[in-house]
Amino acid sequence: MKYATIDTGTNTLRLLIAEPGPGGGLRPLLYKRAITRLGGGYTVEAGMATEAMERSISALTEFGHIIRDQGVQQLRATATSVVRRARNSDVFIQEVKNRAGIEIEVIDGMEEARLTLMGVNSVISEPAERSLVMDIGGGSTEFIATLKGESIGAWSLEMGVVRLTERFFNSDPPCRDELFAMEREINEVISGLFRQMTADGVDPVQYYGGGGVEFIGTAGTVTTLAALDQDLEEYDRAKINNHTLSRQSVEYFYKYLSGLTISEKESILMLEKGREDLIIPGIAITLAVLHRFGFQAVKVSDAGLLEGLIIEMMKKTEV
Repeated sequence: MKYATIDTGTNTLRLLIAEPGPGGGLRPLLYKRAITRLGGGYTVEAGMATEAMERSISALTEFGHIIRDQGVQQLRATATSVVRRARNSDVFIQEVKNRAGIEIEVIDGMEEARLTLMGVNSVISEPAERSLVMDIGGGSTEFIATLKGESIGAWSLEMGVVRLTERFFNSDPPCRDELFAMEREINEVISGLFRQMTADGVDPVQYYGGGGVEFIGTAGTVTTLAALDQDLEEYDRAKINNHTLSRQSVEYFYKYLSGLTISEKESILMLEKGREDLIIPGIAITLAVLHRFGFQAVKVSDAGLLEGLIIEMMKKTEV
């Protein structure tokens, strides 16, 4: 049986088609993504911008054609941060159904975190006793504290790379004052994470680095850094999964890339078109977590929400 999942994110739309693989895992058949920046130009008053919705609906229509051509039997399409909070989300969802033939389910941050962890666990080798998992998105960032592979707490923070870019960056490359302002905002949000963890009965100290705790990152920022760190000529998921990025490497890329213009970043190997301005806030978030929790490295997972969605569908089919 062929399964398909779609993640309608604030910056990137992603499609995965897979079938059951050996050992209860999944075997990817097709992966496609389109950077449409659905959250670009978002305002509280108007919601998602008309142009951003049109770009995304066009990409989702193409996804719909691919799904039908591939003979997919089960599909689950989800939407996350920007669609969750936009006042015109109903209009967008109805247009996608009418034009692309796809029914989108809006999931909350906790469900997103749960499914993301399921996907991450499917590819991480030799997991630690405790892990802090981070999923950086365009509109929000999810954190999951795990014990023996199981979530004991999850938090969705309104801190995403599209929102940070549009709020703080006016210069190209961003000036030092803009970077400082962004970094200050990120650190304030991370301080809020500490408070939320404590309020939910999870001791942040137990997730500090140095005590056998592992920091795992998923989504475009860390996978891009993993590709750059290995100087890959072609993106290879097998080489991305479980690649360890040292804190020193992340610091180097932050300093190096933040000094380049968007056009200069476009020429860098493996820096995906449409991610040039967003990579800086993503690295800044990663660095803030590395420093605040005392981690010396982050392990990278290419798998996340998409894989989690398919694994859950497979389990339900087996029952």
